Amino acid sequence: MKAVIETGGKQYLVEEGKVLYIEKLDAEAGSEITFDKVLMADGVLGKPYVKGATVTATVEKNGKAKKVLVFKYNSKKNYRRTQGHRQPYTKVTIKSINK
Repeated sequence: MKAVIETGGKQYLVEEGKVLYIEKLDAEAGSEITFDKVLMADGVLGKPYVKGATVTATVEKNGKAKKVLVFKYNSKKNYRRTQGHRQPYTKVTIKSINK
């Protein structure tokens, strides 16, 4: 069974056993989290969400992605700025899809 969920302003196609890296959630590692914003479950589309459908997942860990360097530069003006950014994420494993 497959489903499309919405979390962190993004949509993800999920199925049981799949590992996802999503926007950071306020959940401890090892805890269970339920997504109720299900856009599609087993081919049934919602308007906008499927009523009564939930996706249960286990939080594996919270962390930060690799550093992305942002470099600003203006030619002939001696202007250079370097800034780094590490986006926080939550690693989850999908346990079940309930329709």
